[in-house]
Amino acid sequence: QVQLVESGGGLVQAGGSLRLSCVVSGSRFSLYDMGWFRQAPGKQRELVAHFISGSGTNYGDSVKGRFTISRDNARNTVHLQMNSLKPEDTAVYYCNTQYGTYPWGRGTQVTVSS
Repeated sequence: QVQLVESGGGLVQAGGSLRLSCVVSGSRFSLYDMGWFRQAPGKQRELVAHFISGSGTNYGDSVKGRFTISRDNARNTVHLQMNSLKPEDTAVYYCNTQYGTYPWGRGTQVTVSS
């Protein structure tokens, strides 16, 4: 059973930065398939960044140029560097494969004040 534990969220002013981390544990997983989602109150969960074809990356239009996904294979960790944050980035952030393959973690809350 794969477990996902997200961390690094918090309260930040608009224009600020945060770095999220997701530790992946369990058996038979691949960091190359991982991505980051977010869910704002009253909205559906959306995929904001993910790896493609092993080394490539893809970003949602709303975060392109501001967010960067990366991974540390030695630590089984996926990161999301978020810069130039906006109030509309406020959400609970989750990691998973782009297909939501694994049981969802608790997520980490990101709140951006204007």
